[in-house]
Amino acid sequence: MANPLDQVNSWPVTAAVGVASAGGLMESVGPAAQPFRWASVTKLLVALAALDATQRGLLDLDEPAGPPGSTIRHLLAHASGLAFASEAVLARPGTRRIYSNRGIEIVADVVAARCGQPFEQLLAEEICLPLGMAATRLAGSPAWGAVGPLTDLMNLAVELATPSLLGEDLLAEATRTAFPGLSGILPGFGRQPHNDWGLGFEIRDSKAPHWTGSANSPRTFGHFGQSGSFLWVDPEAGMACAGLADRDFGDWARQAWPRLSDDLLAAHAAGA
Repeated sequence: MANPLDQVNSWPVTAAVGVASAGGLMESVGPAAQPFRWASVTKLLVALAALDATQRGLLDLDEPAGPPGSTIRHLLAHASGLAFASEAVLARPGTRRIYSNRGIEIVADVVAARCGQPFEQLLAEEICLPLGMAATRLAGSPAWGAVGPLTDLMNLAVELATPSLLGEDLLAEATRTAFPGLSGILPGFGRQPHNDWGLGFEIRDSKAPHWTGSANSPRTFGHFGQSGSFLWVDPEAGMACAGLADRDFGDWARQAWPRLSDDLLAAHAAGA
């Protein structure tokens, strides 16, 4: 059986892609040490920082934050009603899934205030360094500004597959659907009747179309970014995959990512 990662060499981009199991990195292709923009995959770092602060007793997921009636939990789950890039309120909290960069930025601000550090410093000291991600830095908004190499992104993927920083129960809570049944628009893929999200993590569930493969289990969670970045973890398959590219998300990714995901899962199931 051909190695599915060989597909990456035919993509119309320069890309670095890796795959891992519960035991750690299995293999990768492309310039793994080259820094790339993570775009919205950065939101996973904010989620980890918020969950770590919760675990340390500095933050309560159900404390008020954002518009009236909203909490940290609503903000992380894109259920606060906030607009994409402003504090305009488009819906009552818990009634619609509205993807919001501003909501994630508010979470980062609250976490930084509670920890008494600038968010960039907090992220470096409490998340990136402990996870072996010293080459990753925040060069912009906490909602989209991370820059780093695949080696660091794969360390993040392994942490999400087999947590060491967070307790397993807390991560399990964060990767289950929060506020089930909400409809909304999945950026790049249109309206979804059940646009499921956990606490900073998109949940695959039965979304179609989607950036993961049709073989990914409904429990698959992760994120993708407009910079051509993605990370998913499939707990049922015991597998994770992540990628970074030098070209923005577009039709090339809509076609390439699901095919790669399906072929990787098939090869993994076959023991290849």
